Amino acid sequence: MIFVVLGTHELPFNRLLKEIENQIQNGNINEEVMVQAGHTKYRTPLMEFMKFTTYEEMTKLYDEASFIITHGGTGSITLGVKMGKKVIAVPRLMKYNEHNDDHQIEIVRQFVASGHILSWSDGEDLGDVLEKVKTFEPIPYRSGKKEILSIIKNFIDQQV
Repeated sequence: MIFVVLGTHELPFNRLLKEIENQIQNGNINEEVMVQAGHTKYRTPLMEFMKFTTYEEMTKLYDEASFIITHGGTGSITLGVKMGKKVIAVPRLMKYNEHNDDHQIEIVRQFVASGHILSWSDGEDLGDVLEKVKTFEPIPYRSGKKEILSIIKNFIDQQV
């Protein structure tokens, strides 16, 4: 099963669902597709839909999925990355009225640069990214929390 996550933003993300539907019709996606659609009303009989779900159910769906296709929200990406899942992130774009600005482009770019995820960008062929995900090995997540706390502690200690 492929799990598609559109998040909770109030603007629709039809572009991604239409492209996934196209990839199913072209034979590039052969497994079940489950969509957490949020406020996006677009539907097709080729996918299963839910509007929202609990964090526990979301985690279960992430775990069961062969990979995740998600909007470019930090929470949705990091859940997959922390679980060691293959993630394809797709930034919502202002020019398509999918978001209020284009901040998701930078979020996705940073996760791609660190080797944690793949992305599908406007103008690219999603079929090519679906081919890459088959052999993609994400770089494991490593928290920088201890290092950050150490820097803060050292700074405070130097000020006293």
